[in-house]
Amino acid sequence: MPQFSNPFELRGTVVVTGGTRGIGRAISSQFSRAGARVIANYLRDDKAALALKAVAEQEGLPIEILRADLTTPAGQQQIAASVIAANEPFCGLVHCAATGVHKSIDSLTGRHLDWTFALNVRAFFELVKLLLPQFDRHSSVLAISSMGATHALPHYTAVGASKGALEALVRHLAAELAPRGIRANVLTPGAVATDVWKAIPDAEARLAEAVRRSPIGRLVTVEEVALCAQFLCSAAASGINGQALMVDGGTTILA
Repeated sequence: MPQFSNPFELRGTVVVTGGTRGIGRAISSQFSRAGARVIANYLRDDKAALALKAVAEQEGLPIEILRADLTTPAGQQQIAASVIAANEPFCGLVHCAATGVHKSIDSLTGRHLDWTFALNVRAFFELVKLLLPQFDRHSSVLAISSMGATHALPHYTAVGASKGALEALVRHLAAELAPRGIRANVLTPGAVATDVWKAIPDAEARLAEAVRRSPIGRLVTVEEVALCAQFLCSAAASGINGQALMVDGGTTILA
């Protein structure tokens, strides 16, 4: 284990997929403030990417914005090339990028499932494999999951199934990559008010119910999720491997 004066600080380069919006943006910002050089990947939302770039330049944060389609070999190679070009230890991959359709089972098609799994699971698998030669001896892989991986939620079949597969993949990576010094974990936020909810039916009612059920009386914030991500990728969590950390204010402990 490397020696740190502050075990929560981060060093080297970290790739954050989906790193310019919502939880991903919060993680990119927090990791850069904790000492990491961040490659924040995105695909479509140029406005969000430019906004993060402006903040990074204003605050002097070491964040590189990289547009790349992670579902394609070319996009994956772009990530790898950027990591190599950084010319410093590669200490982490955080997979925040996600997609999916929110439909009832009778409206879902195989194409919907393939599209969802392509980004949520397959892209993560391919990136880990491609980046294996670049990982530092003391590095971390972190996948952002959701409650739908273990709970049945309305109109969440495709996404929930992909997140369940993602968590299973992380457990296997944790066992297989540990001898190389690479830890793999899952971070599962509860309900967090981000733009993702705009695509979910009855979002307002479901968020209100989440607040009502929460022991802390509110939703967790993207900043709280980002701090937990920092912990899991830091030396402070060097003994944590193959685990899923729930960040939901205690909602899921209630009957």
